[in-house]
Amino acid sequence: MTDPACGDVVVRLVLEPVEGQPVPPFVAGQYVRLGIPDVDQPAPGYFAIASEPHERSKYEFFIKQSGPLSRYLCTLKPGSPLDVDGPMGKGFDLSRFRGHDVYLIGVGTGIAPLRSVWHYLIRHRTEFGKVAIYAGFLTPLHRLLTDELATMAEHQIDVHVTVEIGQDAWDGPIGYVQHALAADRPDGSHAVACLAGMSAMVDACRQTLQALGFDDSRILLNY
Repeated sequence: MTDPACGDVVVRLVLEPVEGQPVPPFVAGQYVRLGIPDVDQPAPGYFAIASEPHERSKYEFFIKQSGPLSRYLCTLKPGSPLDVDGPMGKGFDLSRFRGHDVYLIGVGTGIAPLRSVWHYLIRHRTEFGKVAIYAGFLTPLHRLLTDELATMAEHQIDVHVTVEIGQDAWDGPIGYVQHALAADRPDGSHAVACLAGMSAMVDACRQTLQALGFDDSRILLNY
């Protein structure tokens, strides 16, 4: 399924285990390695799980068509087999931060692992304080999961969307996601932040969060 709001081809890929077996449990933010059975090229690649952590019947991914493997995955027909290794990585384990405010910060398809986190938070909403999502995209047409993000207010979750390049119909913030963070100045004294996306964005957001009082132990990466 191509996201209708996205300027690039981004496909929602759903994987189900053979013979109805449950998928291995995972922590929100973890990823798996996907490969084509009995084929060496294109080489396997790593993709963040976007589904709810309590979901035991499937894995969901949002895959941008940007390389040989992702192009193959974007054209798969229902029932096609794939090799799956994992889950892998640390993920975003928020169990030790109950009672804290939570900030989810991602750019582009980096929003995929954060989707898994916000579904976890919705399921455990009363166990956490303020929750806010900061999502950055190249242009308004590159936005992902727009319909889902529009429902977050129902769960007392704030959403801040920033684009790098505005367009005629866009009346929201223009700039980088770290600029939106700096402008809002979230209190880092009793909060945790989850970062996902390009390394340059992650580094810039980490510096911004540190300046706002977030200790390094409260700035989480999923790898």
